[in-house]
Amino acid sequence: MATREVRDAHLLLTQPRARLLYAPPARIVNPAFAVAETVWHLSGSDASWIFDYNDRLRQFADDGVLLGAYGPRMRNWAGKVDQLACVLEILQADPGSRRALIQLYDPVQDAAGHKDVPCTLGFRFHLRAGRLHMATMMRGQDVWIGMPYDVFFYTVLHELVAGWLDAELGEFHLHIGSLHIYDEHIEQADALTSLSASENMPDLRTPWTGFSGLLDQVEAGDVTGHPGWDAMAETLRSYRLWKDGKHEQAWRAADTIDGPSARPSPPGTES
Repeated sequence: MATREVRDAHLLLTQPRARLLYAPPARIVNPAFAVAETVWHLSGSDASWIFDYNDRLRQFADDGVLLGAYGPRMRNWAGKVDQLACVLEILQADPGSRRALIQLYDPVQDAAGHKDVPCTLGFRFHLRAGRLHMATMMRGQDVWIGMPYDVFFYTVLHELVAGWLDAELGEFHLHIGSLHIYDEHIEQADALTSLSASENMPDLRTPWTGFSGLLDQVEAGDVTGHPGWDAMAETLRSYRLWKDGKHEQAWRAADTIDGPSARPSPPGTES
């Protein structure tokens, strides 16, 4: 399909917590999929439950598995290295380090011809003057379909790492080799140019100790005791209720959510 492209794009976000795009009728983003994918990545998972929130991902799976999933690469690289934990260790030992990196692209695995190859190459973190700055490098990015969900995950990761380092949230930089949009989406995208900035989401800082357990609670839709993560958990629960045809219960669940994700997300609004 025909596209329009900007090569070597650089985007700067100065308010990373204003991460959820909601701009109907031009662009409707499913907050439940944004939350689910973020939890999926952070937990180090490539499990198939992610398809419950976006069935279209199945077309990129090999034998039911998304081999380009970020989670295993970030949290268990080559079955050995938790790169997220390494970033914390590096910056705690040397706050001025230039070695705080997370690598996602694997030339050995990704040259094998699988359906799913990561668009994101990796992340780098710089702790300067008490502020954590993060940069993400991408080989390509669809500004209409993928960017709203990718930026959601990236900025949650940024906020979490800043919290674990007891740092202020700094700038977020996004470097994209090919920033593109399909021609069929141009008219819709033009309608977004006059919209105001998104609302800030609730604070998500939480201790590193017990973080994996918290993610399990969020995935299950359980109460965590943390307002920001409870909103995420309830977003997932609301979606599942809607998907099961329990629309009134889904709306009631959505009414308890604090922040811009406070609405049920009908299946089919994932892209």
